[in-house]
Amino acid sequence: MARGGHRFAQPAKDDEFKNPLKTIDRWGWLGESIYGKRVLCLASGGGRQGPLYAAAGAVVTVVDISGAQLEIDRKVAADRGLQLRTVEASMDDLSMFAPADFDIVIHPVSTCYVPDVAPVFREVAKVLCSGGLYVSQHKSPTSLQAEMKRGESGYELSEPYYRSGPLPEVRGSRIREEGTLEYLHRWDQLLGGICRAGMVIEDVVEPIHAKKDAEPNTFEDRSRFIAPYIRIKARRVGQEKTRTEEGSLWLPGS
Repeated sequence: MARGGHRFAQPAKDDEFKNPLKTIDRWGWLGESIYGKRVLCLASGGGRQGPLYAAAGAVVTVVDISGAQLEIDRKVAADRGLQLRTVEASMDDLSMFAPADFDIVIHPVSTCYVPDVAPVFREVAKVLCSGGLYVSQHKSPTSLQAEMKRGESGYELSEPYYRSGPLPEVRGSRIREEGTLEYLHRWDQLLGGICRAGMVIEDVVEPIHAKKDAEPNTFEDRSRFIAPYIRIKARRVGQEKTRTEEGSLWLPGS
């Protein structure tokens, strides 16, 4: 998909680099500057997230399971004279990093590709420093339940909320990615999972994609009935530094 120019493998555009912090943080969650901040862009290869955060002055590490996606990041960084580190790994195993290695973890839509989100949130909490921010975006469970085609009453729910296993494959939809396994995660697994991992949720937004006069069966029309995504700002709490005779060891708080 990355080699074929998929929409999630498109590098950031020139105008987005004019004010990179505004591009990546339209809600102002990251403050006035992230210069020098240790930022992990998690499961976010493809030439957009990592290069933009690096252009905003952060010390950036990009983790992605796809080497082809990371290659796009390296090319964009080289072309623009930016510094970033790339690591090929799964989002639910960050054992290559030490506890409290990062000030900020940025996590675009990708949790739908793992069957269990709890290990992901635990790994994020482990690598975040005390007070560190976790900014993530997820596909809403209702959107993954609903039909892609509009019926007489709107977009009907056809998938059960309490389910296991991957969702049936859907073709030709901006909500779903062909050729991938996607999983529905309930609100208690998303919101509750973040909290149980040792983070507190400070803000939640549903990015607006709806258009009033959109044609039926388009992404914009479907978004009038169902918010496709949720974006969450959470902060790490209880990450305490414990001194040992052999050095310093960071442990999650109880």
